[in-house]
Amino acid sequence: MTVDLAAFAKEKGVKYFMISFTDLFGYQRAKLVPAAAISDMQSEGAGFAGFATWLDMSPADSDLFAIPDASSVIQLPWKRDVAWVAADCVMDGEFVEQAPRNTLKRLDEAARTQGLRVKTGVEAEYFLTLPDGSEISDPLDTAVKPCYDQQAVMRRYDVISEICDYMLELGWGPYQNDHEDANGQFEMNWDFDDALKTADKHSFFKFMVKSVAEKHGLRATFMPKPFKHLTGNGCHCHISMWNLDGSKNVFADGSMELGLSVEGRHFLGGIMAHAEALAAITNPVVNSYKRINAPRTMSGATWSPNSITWTGNNRTHMVRVPGPGRFELRLPDGAANPYLLQAVVIAAGLNGLEEKADPGKRYDIDMYAEGHLVQEAARLPLNLLDALRAYDSDARLKSSMGDSFSASYLKLKQTEWTSYTSHLTEWEIQNTLDI
Repeated sequence: MTVDLAAFAKEKGVKYFMISFTDLFGYQRAKLVPAAAISDMQSEGAGFAGFATWLDMSPADSDLFAIPDASSVIQLPWKRDVAWVAADCVMDGEFVEQAPRNTLKRLDEAARTQGLRVKTGVEAEYFLTLPDGSEISDPLDTAVKPCYDQQAVMRRYDVISEICDYMLELGWGPYQNDHEDANGQFEMNWDFDDALKTADKHSFFKFMVKSVAEKHGLRATFMPKPFKHLTGNGCHCHISMWNLDGSKNVFADGSMELGLSVEGRHFLGGIMAHAEALAAITNPVVNSYKRINAPRTMSGATWSPNSITWTGNNRTHMVRVPGPGRFELRLPDGAANPYLLQAVVIAAGLNGLEEKADPGKRYDIDMYAEGHLVQEAARLPLNLLDALRAYDSDARLKSSMGDSFSASYLKLKQTEWTSYTSHLTEWEIQNTLDI
């Protein structure tokens, strides 16, 4: 049933709506609209200049309109006179194909036309730092093995509990919060859901965490590797597939290896087949490859993959199957666009189903200690440029994600890489000035 946003505002005491969309680089763009104007905005959308965001547009393009999807509306628990609502981008009366939420909705619908609902959950890790991001916010958080540190998580109780209370209020089903493997790093988990709903929640979660951190005089960052010596921010994605009414997990089969059905293996086969190209979406920034290809961190492990392998309940591989009926993709990091992450998982998985893809050999070794013995497994890209080239070479994945989306994404990301390589670094000055 369609939500009437004007009636929602009246019932909830909302004065303003934040009509929000996510651009190709994962930045959230919004306009603050008074409740008195929301009826027009619900039908016509809020106007934006697309070129002013990270979309592949020019100043000469028509107005972009963000049409709010009223089913996604969330009243801000920390500022109750404002409500956030995810929006779909439209230009000249047509959905903008390159817009991330539109891309996900198209792929989600492609799955549903095959009688399938992809359900996912994410583990969005983040650091709490000083406002300038220069160091973690807790000077006492210095343990070599800080994961699950009881004292450290309690020193940030005010921030963590406030966020968790809000998730409880929103009905997300949060079930655990912990201090993660890096000093100053945290993770908060909530229930899995349909892929689009997970993407909306993931997007809102990042907004909420940053807002609450700022309220407490801190900064939250989801940057993949903000500190050289510490474990980076992952965004592990748990994936399962169901029939349309949600009564049957299509990935579950107790008679199969690890409880993963034939369909589950084919879906996983698609993920494995497209993994190198996948990285351009799941690990979308220059800094991402400092996490994937990191040396040992202070805690002793990076907790991130560097090769394209899968396993059972073993966290040293790109994909693990921790239990029947689902698998965990450990490749994505904190910079992953919430909508494109879900979209590319569905695209690769549907390709795998169509082609009856085999995920290949299962490895049960410790990849951190014995990975060098695995000669058959390809390495993940070493940098963003390699990932973009892999994506550009993967015609099937590009087509599945949408030709318009893929062309725009590659264009802007290659421009970003060129900008990065033109930057003169301190390392270059220190090591090559006297050549």
